[in-house]
Amino acid sequence: MNKKMMDMLVCPIDKHFPLEIFEVKSKEESVEEGVLYCTQCSRFYPIIEEIPILLPDDLRDKKQDMDFLKNHQEKLPEKIVKQASPWHL
Repeated sequence: MNKKMMDMLVCPIDKHFPLEIFEVKSKEESVEEGVLYCTQCSRFYPIIEEIPILLPDDLRDKKQDMDFLKNHQEKLPEKIVKQASPWHL
């Protein structure tokens, strides 16, 4: 995901702007893996292979999200790993 996109992204649930970004793996101008986080509703949205997965809860792949959290739990803040919606570890 190009970091310049942060100026355009809003939470799909409550339309909150801006979202926080936590980078797990990145290059100069892009984030390869990471998380977007809405401080308003406490939802997280993974960035996988440079693609932000900004889907409402009913369209999300729970297994993919849980695997992502388990694989990156040491690099992400506790508010995402232990408390974020729609699910957490």
